[in-house]
Amino acid sequence: MMTIDCRGLACPAPVLQAKQAIEKERPSALEVAVDNEAARENVSRFLKHQGYEVSVTEEGGVFRVIGTSRGTPPASSSEPQALPAERSRIMILVGSDRMGRGDDELGAGLMVNFLKTLKEMGDDLWRLVFINSGVKLTIEGAEPLPVLQEYEREGLQILVCGTCLAHFHLLERKQVGETTNMLDIVTALQLADKVINL
Repeated sequence: MMTIDCRGLACPAPVLQAKQAIEKERPSALEVAVDNEAARENVSRFLKHQGYEVSVTEEGGVFRVIGTSRGTPPASSSEPQALPAERSRIMILVGSDRMGRGDDELGAGLMVNFLKTLKEMGDDLWRLVFINSGVKLTIEGAEPLPVLQEYEREGLQILVCGTCLAHFHLLERKQVGETTNMLDIVTALQLADKVINL
């Protein structure tokens, strides 16, 4: 079994090291040691997307994420889905829990209204990505949460930065979207036809 020690590394470094090992050697079994929840989630998800069966053990604050090959890797969630030629892939990057500057209460209300109105974009809305304080919009009790959950049920992919959730101590409170890492976010930026940054 190949072992990678990623203790002390913040995401996306553990995912990038696992990616490099898989691309170089495609081991049948891989163990990645990490020491934070965001890295545990991101490495686990990455290994699953690469075709590995994943198990995790924890001892003394160290998570050992073990991937065992289960055959041909499935298509990555980062790859674009087949789209009609006339449809765009618009990604919205939400970097704050409020919109604009000046009055925080007004900004929070504007952001909620913006998220509620996104459905007007129709099928062109491809990904919704939350980073920095934007992740606060995905947790229990957040005003736009029911709308975001409805979007997800309807098939919109929502990505939520795991490092950001960990920074704000919100990993356990996230209620919508897929906990992700900077590698997935950068890949989504590359695949998008247009990116709207808030």
